[in-house]
Amino acid sequence: MYTRIRDLREDRDLKQEDLAKVLNCTQACYSNYENGRRDIPTEILGKLADFYGVSVDYLLGRTNSKNPYPKK
Repeated sequence: MYTRIRDLREDRDLKQEDLAKVLNCTQACYSNYENGRRDIPTEILGKLADFYGVSVDYLLGRTNSKNPYPKK
């Protein structure tokens, strides 16, 4: 999961600071998420999935399909 989050960020040429602003946390907090030193709360996973336009299952490594699920 952590590799996918980092890869998505790097593919968009974003810095950890950029994602920290989107998630309303510090760069150090986001770095801990990305490096697996801190569990990522469900709310943050949802925000990351929405930001990148992927499913939470993709972020968790449960599928290789990036397509998000349709919203109800």
